[in-house]
Amino acid sequence: MLTLQRPATYETTIKKSRFVVVAARADDPDLAIAFREEERVPHATHNCWAFRIGVHYRFSDDGEPGGTAGRPILAAIDGQQLDHVVVLVTRYFGGIKLGTGGLVRAYGGAAAECLRLACRIELKRQCRLHIRIPFDAMGVVYPLIDRFGANRAGEECDNHGVVLLVDVTEDHVAAITSAVQDATRGVGHVVSVDRPSQ
Repeated sequence: MLTLQRPATYETTIKKSRFVVVAARADDPDLAIAFREEERVPHATHNCWAFRIGVHYRFSDDGEPGGTAGRPILAAIDGQQLDHVVVLVTRYFGGIKLGTGGLVRAYGGAAAECLRLACRIELKRQCRLHIRIPFDAMGVVYPLIDRFGANRAGEECDNHGVVLLVDVTEDHVAAITSAVQDATRGVGHVVSVDRPSQ
């Protein structure tokens, strides 16, 4: 599966209406919504959008006739076989109505062209590790997490130490497990691994 390496933009004019597309990687729905809010143009006629993040997806026609904007944008994402992607298409109305078929082609086509031109990278599946370590090992384990490009998602403390919640790409699970055991002389260990269902 592929995603976007960096944000992409595209602009086209169809029957005097200007369509401006911005697309980006989004690894969870909250990030997709935040991107939409940051990029939407309040004074534009419509800000239509869609995102696909695994089994999660949403879309909006933002006042355009139902099914003419958000769904075609989502179809463009799926048609390009992309994941973890959010697309916003902003329309500035030019005075000529496009009709429902014209709107579907305009929104879907603009989104598809933006995504077609965008730089892509392979989307590596993420796993969440639950790593139990004693309190005095935190200073040793944190640098390891950073070294593997993992993300610290949280920690839970109890009388026995800390359970770190760490998001890491699937291909690094074995290496980080081994590194934690080595760094803590076998005391620290991975309690469980949550793997993506898809």
